[in-house]
Amino acid sequence: MTKPLQIDEVWANRIIASVSGLEYGCVQIIVHDGKIVQIERTERKRFDSNPSHSGERKSGNTSKGNARPKS
Repeated sequence: MTKPLQIDEVWANRIIASVSGLEYGCVQIIVHDGKIVQIERTERKRFDSNPSHSGERKSGNTSKGNARPKS
């Protein structure tokens, strides 16, 4: 028979802390015998490929290869 998952305030706060501030990524909660035993956080950072326009994503330009500045 399946045991009910036991989450106390300490684990709830750990889960909230793991998710807080996470922009891209995932949080895995590992459960053994109906109890949380581990939390894994994988965070991804996404950067614009053109550093001169930080924070803006490229749009419209889908050419392949290395882009070189025009002279």
